[in-house]
Amino acid sequence: MENQIKQKLNRELNNSQERLPIKIVQFGGGNFMRGFTDYVIDKLNKETDWKGGIANLQATPNGSIQKMEEQDNLYTLFTRGIKKGEIHDGKQVISAIQKSVNPYANYDEFLALAKEEELEFVFSNTTETGIAYDETETSYEGPHKNFPAKVAVLLHERFKHFNGATDKGLRIIPCELIEDNAFTLRDIIIKYAQLWNLEEGFVQWINQNNYFHNTLVDRIVPGYPRDDAESYEDQLDYEDQIMVVSECFLLFVIQEAGNLNERIPFNKINEQILVVDDIQPYRLRKVRILNGGHTLMLAPAILSGKELVKEAIDDQFIGTFLSDSIFNEVNQTLGLDMTELKDFAEEVFDRFRNPFIKHHLASIALYFVSKFKVRVLPSLLTYAKNNGKLPVNLTFSLASLIRFYQGSYGEKALPLNDEAGIIAKFKEIWANEDYEKVAELALSEKSFWDTDLTQVEGLKTAVAKALYEIDHNDMETAYNNFVQFNS
Repeated sequence: MENQIKQKLNRELNNSQERLPIKIVQFGGGNFMRGFTDYVIDKLNKETDWKGGIANLQATPNGSIQKMEEQDNLYTLFTRGIKKGEIHDGKQVISAIQKSVNPYANYDEFLALAKEEELEFVFSNTTETGIAYDETETSYEGPHKNFPAKVAVLLHERFKHFNGATDKGLRIIPCELIEDNAFTLRDIIIKYAQLWNLEEGFVQWINQNNYFHNTLVDRIVPGYPRDDAESYEDQLDYEDQIMVVSECFLLFVIQEAGNLNERIPFNKINEQILVVDDIQPYRLRKVRILNGGHTLMLAPAILSGKELVKEAIDDQFIGTFLSDSIFNEVNQTLGLDMTELKDFAEEVFDRFRNPFIKHHLASIALYFVSKFKVRVLPSLLTYAKNNGKLPVNLTFSLASLIRFYQGSYGEKALPLNDEAGIIAKFKEIWANEDYEKVAELALSEKSFWDTDLTQVEGLKTAVAKALYEIDHNDMETAYNNFVQFNS
C-alpha cells in the first residue's frame, strides 16, 4: 500500500525480545562503534552460545541517546562493498545493545553499572583525543567529562561493591586509533586514582585483576546515509532514524592478555578478529599495504589522468602496477606469513574497488611527501638492503612523486597540497633541467626523507632515468621502458 506510515523499529516488531545480561559497558555509541564492535557482539550473540548485552553510554553532555531509546536500542546496519571480487550488499538489525545510559542526566544509573554481576568488558571509541589526562578533573564526584576519569570511577565503584574480589576485574578493550591505547588508558586511570587519593589496594587491583588489551581496528563506517537516505529507507518495512552504513571489510587485532578467547569466543565467528601476543606487525602490515598502497600508486595514477581510487585500481596498468608492487616488493619486507599477507592485500584491493565509496586521489595527496616517507620508503629501503638491488616499482613510484611535485603534467595542474616549504623546495629543485641534478637534489633533501637517499646504491641513476621516461612518454610506456632499463 503506497504512502503507508511505517512503524518505528522496536523489539516486538523485530522479534528480538530476549534480554541479555550486561557484559559490556560501551563508552561512545557513534557510527564506528555501531558498525564495528556492536556488530561483532551481535554476531557472537547470534552465532555462538556466548550471550552478552551492551550498556551504551552517552559520551558527551551534548550527545543524545534519545533516538536509540525510541527504537528499543535497535538499528539497521547496511554492509556494502566487495568481498573476494564480488559485490556484497546486505543489511541486518543489530540488537546487542540492551540499554542506553546518559551519565550526565542520570549519574546513579551509570554508577549502578559497576554492580552488574556479569559485567566483564569495557569497549570505547572516544576519538584519538579521548584518551587524555585532564588535570582539572580534581574531584572524584561526577559526572566527569573526561573519558579515563569515567572509567576510573566505574572501576573503583566495582572494586568497592565486590570488596576487591579478584574475579571481578574488567577487560578494557579501547578502539581509539593511538598506539598502545589500552596501556595509555591504564596509566591515566592510575593517575586519577592518585589524584583522588584512592586506596592503594585499588591501584593494585587495577594492575593485578584487570586486563588492558591494546588494539588495532580498521573499518570504514560512513554512518547515516544523509545524501541517499530515501533509497535506504525504501529497503525497509519499518522506520529507522539511526541506520548505519559500513563497508564489508573488518579487521580487529587485539593484544592477548589472560586467555581472552576463553572469555569471549572471537575465534568462533567468521570475521578477521586476531588475538595476538604482539599487534605491532599487524599495525605495520596496515601502514605498509593499505596506507602504503594508496600512497605508492598515487603519483602514477594521477599522472595517468585518474581521479578516483576505484578508477585507478580498475585500470589495467595502474591496477597491475599496484598489485606487483605489493605482492612482489612490499610483502617481501614485512616478515609475516605470506599467506596472511596475500589475503590481507586482496581484501585491501577489494576495498579500493568498493563502488559505494568515492575516494578521490587528490585527497590522498595531502602531505604526500611525509606519507611516502612513513608508508613506502621503509619498504623500498628494506627491500634494497635485503636483496642487494632496488625494487623497480617502488623506485618508479618515488620518481613519480618527484615528478608530481613539478606541479603540472602536460597542460594539467596537479593537486599539490603540502607544507609551503616542501612545495617551494621542489620548485627550486625543478628549476634545473638536468634529470640527474633533479634526482640528486630531491633525494639528498633530508627535510623530505630524514636521510640522504643518494647514499642508496643506484637510486639516483634509476630515478633520473624514470624522470626522463615520464617526461617523454605516457606513464605506461615510461614504466615499461624503466623496467627494461632495470632488467
